[in-house]
This record gives sequence, structure tokens and C-alpha cells, in this order.
Amino acid sequence: MVQAIGIDVGGTLTKIAYYDEQDQLILEHFPSSDMEEVSNWIASFSEDALIGLTGGRSEQLKPFLKQHKNLHYIVEFDATVAGVNFQILQQGYTFNEAIVTNIGTGTSIHLLKGNLHERVGGTGIGGGTLLGLSNLMTGIVDFETIVELSSKGSRAKVDILVSDIYFGNKTPIDGGLTASNFGDAGLHTEISRKKEDLIASIQGLVGEVISTLSIQTATSEN
Repeated sequence: MVQAIGIDVGGTLTKIAYYDEQDQLILEHFPSSDMEEVSNWIASFSEDALIGLTGGRSEQLKPFLKQHKNLHYIVEFDATVAGVNFQILQQGYTFNEAIVTNIGTGTSIHLLKGNLHERVGGTGIGGGTLLGLSNLMTGIVDFETIVELSSKGSRAKVDILVSDIYFGNKTPIDGGLTASNFGDAGLHTEISRKKEDLIASIQGLVGEVISTLSIQTATSEN
């Protein structure tokens, strides 16, 4: 059986999906800054492997894959929608319309209607923001380390919550919501903050911006 490999070469990370010999879906990722590392990993597969290639930096990977004959380029947005449809069917869901938010280095938001899709919004906030701000503020740029440290951090000494503004008074909205990302860092400049706390707040900023835009888009598109 010819093995198939799906590769998304993004601005920050190169993501790879394939099935192993037990028919289990395996996911890998590499930094897109090191195409040789990606090509060395792919070299472990047969040259007859079917490779589906997508992503903004896919042209930069092609020269490293000259020995592979079954190389096919797929438009990134088409690949995104096909992947979403596959996952939804795998989980037993059906739908007529949906908002698809694709978080890469930046973020694109799509309106999906059956097999048709349209990009209806997006933001420069994304995975690149997560890595970039983490590097600038803590010197940490490794994705796995960022994920690990963010789970151990607290945003309490970095962000301002709605409850912080109202000082125990009744709040008009949920007091646990963020009133200002990194707002407390501007008010209390003398406080020394741990890397875990800073990274947790960076991840909070990225997640909240993307979630808010996605919800607003879903509302506007009914």
C-alpha cells in the first residue's frame, strides 16, 4: 500500500499527518525555519509515498523533496475545509453551515456552506504572535515549552479582570472576564513576574482575540 502524507508548511510550524501501519493517525510538527529537518524526516518514507503539500511556505520545501514523484499541491483554504469536513464526519456530526477558524501563524475565519467556503475575516493574531511575544518577553520560543509553562502560570498579576476594576462591587458582566490584557503590568511596574505567568497571559490574549472574533463572525452570519 502506498503511504500518504499530508504536509502543511506554515509560516511558523510545519505540520504533518499520516497513518501508521496500525492505521492510526499520527501528527508531527517541526519549525518551518528548518526545512532540512523536515526533509530528513520525510526521507524515512518510501519515495513512492503520496505527498499532499499545502501552506504558505510549501514552495520552500519542494526543492528538498525532489526524489519524491507523487507530490501534489493543494490550495491552503481548500485543504483546511477538506480537513474540517473529514474530522466532522469522523465524529458523526452533520451540518449545513459553519464558521471555520483556522489558526496558523495568523488566523483566517471561513464561512462554510456544504462544499463551498468563503474567507469572511481574520486577524494577524495567531501562533506567530504566541511565539513572537514569548520570545520577546521571556526568551522562550519552543512551542512545546510554551504550552507546558502556560499551564503552570497565573494571569492574576499580569492582566486586569472585570472584578479587579469593580473592587468587590456588583459587576455588570462576569467578573472573571478579562478587562485588560497585560493591564496590571502597566499599573504595577515594580512587580517581578514569572515566565510562566507572562506566557499564560500571552496565550490568553491570543485565545481571547481569536475566540471573540469567531463568535462575532458566527453571530453576524447567523
